[in-house]
Amino acid sequence: MSSQVPSRVSSGGRLLLLDSASLYFRAFYGVPDSMKAPDGTVVNALRGLLDFVATLTTQHSPDAIVACWDDDWRPQWRVDLLPSYKTHRLADPEAVATGEAVAEESPDLLTPQVPLIAEALGILGIPVVGAPGAEADDIIGTLARLWEGPVDVVTGDRDLFQLVDDEAEVRVLYTARGVSRADVVDAAWIRAKYGIEPSQYVDFATMRGDTSDGIPGVKGIGEKGAATLLADHGDLDGILAAAADESSNLKPRARASLLESVEAIAVMREVVRVLEDTCDVGVVVPLAPLSPDQRAELAAFGDRWGLGSVVQRLQEALGS
Repeated sequence: MSSQVPSRVSSGGRLLLLDSASLYFRAFYGVPDSMKAPDGTVVNALRGLLDFVATLTTQHSPDAIVACWDDDWRPQWRVDLLPSYKTHRLADPEAVATGEAVAEESPDLLTPQVPLIAEALGILGIPVVGAPGAEADDIIGTLARLWEGPVDVVTGDRDLFQLVDDEAEVRVLYTARGVSRADVVDAAWIRAKYGIEPSQYVDFATMRGDTSDGIPGVKGIGEKGAATLLADHGDLDGILAAAADESSNLKPRARASLLESVEAIAVMREVVRVLEDTCDVGVVVPLAPLSPDQRAELAAFGDRWGLGSVVQRLQEALGS
C-alpha cells in the first residue's frame, strides 16, 4: 500500500460506512433460509441486508452511504507478516502449507447471494468500494480518516473500535445485539467497557489477541492485564520499555511474556492496525432520493428475487 495519505476533505454531511461482509453474514444467520425467490434461490442474506439498509437510513439519516467490500479478505501482506492470520476461516486450511490457492469458508447458500447484494446496492445508488490487497476494514479506516464530518461505522467487528474519535466525530454502530439495537460506541463507551482510550485500542487488541482472526496475543495477558498495563505505561512502546527495565514494577510473569514476544508484538500490531490509504474519498457520492427509474428497477429486482415488503421499506427510507 502507498504511504501517500491524502489529507481530510470537506464532507457532505454524515457518512455511513457499512462493513458489508459483517452485515451480510449477520443477515444470513439471522434470517431463515426459508426466504426464497420464485425460482427457489435462497435470498435470506440479500433480504436481511437490504432491510438493514432501510433501518439504518431511517434511524441515522445519513447524507451518504458506502458499502465497504472485502476485495481481499485475507491480504497476502498480512499473511506474510502473520501466517496464522484468519487461517481457521479457510475452506481448506491444510492447503496453506502446500501454497495452493485457498478461499474463505462460506456457506453454500450465501455465496450466490453476494453478487445480488452488490447489484441491489448499485440500484440504490450506494457505492460498493473495495481495493486490491485491502479488507473492508481498510476501506473503512481510510474513509473514516478522510471524511471531514460525522462518520458512523456499522460493524460487528471489534477491531474497528480503533477508529473511534470523538473530536473527529467518528463512532461505531456495533451490531452485536442486532442492527436495530446497535450500541453507539464512542470514547466513553470504550472507557466503560475496557478501561482504555480509543487511541490505545490497537495496542490493547495486540496484547489481548483475537482467536477469530488467528492473532495469538501475548501469553498470560488478557483484557484486564492489557488495560492495566496501558493505564500504567500509556502504550506498547512504554510497556516494552518497562519490561526491559529491571527496576520497573512489572510482575515477573508479565515481564517474561512481553520480552519473549517483542518481535511477535511488532508484527501483530501492524496486522491489527487498519490501513488509511486504500482509496480516494471521491468514491463517496451523496445519497439522493430514488429516481423513478431506480424505483422501477428496484421493484423489478424485488419481484424477481421475492423481496416482498423490503422493497417498500427501502423506497420509503430512500424516498426523500
